[in-house]
Amino acid sequence: MAKEIKKTTGGHTSPFERIKRTNDANNEYWESRDLADVLEYTQYRNFEAVIEKAKLACFNSGHRIDDHFADISKMVEIGSGAIREIKVMLLSRYACYLVIQNADPNKEIVAQGQTYFAIQTRRQELADARGEDERRVLLRGEIRRHNVQLADAAKGAGVIEPIDYAIFQNHGYMGLYGGLKQDDIHRRKGLKKSQKILDHMGSTELAANLFRATQAEEKLRRDEVKGKDAANRTHREVGAKVRQTIRELGGTMPEELPMVESIKKIETQQRKQLGKAQMPAKKKGE
Repeated sequence: MAKEIKKTTGGHTSPFERIKRTNDANNEYWESRDLADVLEYTQYRNFEAVIEKAKLACFNSGHRIDDHFADISKMVEIGSGAIREIKVMLLSRYACYLVIQNADPNKEIVAQGQTYFAIQTRRQELADARGEDERRVLLRGEIRRHNVQLADAAKGAGVIEPIDYAIFQNHGYMGLYGGLKQDDIHRRKGLKKSQKILDHMGSTELAANLFRATQAEEKLRRDEVKGKDAANRTHREVGAKVRQTIRELGGTMPEELPMVESIKKIETQQRKQLGKAQMPAKKKGE
């Protein structure tokens, strides 16, 4: 979270909305001392104990504390022109939600805060889910397009028969998934034979496979690879390089990522919504 801030203004009725701030990147956050005042903590040190409980809850829920709680120092005027430095913590919405959950439940304002942040957190979750759906649809479409190009590059290398192309694709998966073939991935993720792996990937896993496909195609063409064995070896090497990069970045290995709802359902829903948006409005009497 950035230190550069601007106070949000407006006629909001919620005191929690009134103290919300945004940084230059338009990311919202709350300052701990503002929140302490709203929650009627007259002694800030008592509120700090609440924050520590919230940070522990954040850690136990599997989130990075630094992503939601950020310590800063700021200079404040204390009267007669004197200025002193104070410690402030910048809190994300999720951090505020955890703080509220650990605050004094006997205070009416705490109950109001629990309702406010529960609703706002849920709204953000739904917005994030919509964003993830859009990313999945975009990436899945890109993979369809690049797989056609990859198949053409593989054909140029000598991978012509359907059975040979299936083997070629398996080598790419084996490189990226630590030796797992397509059937192995199906079983590991609990997919049925009729279900396509790519249709049940989240955006992170789709992006890894898109990178594998694009880089394998380029390498086959650039190196003028010839022969089925050489093409298979190239595809596996590229997949392994992508896997190595994920590991070096501290990411989750693709075989460990969860199976998600079929992208076909999302695409169907989007087509329906698009159709409704394009339907002309009915005139009176029609």
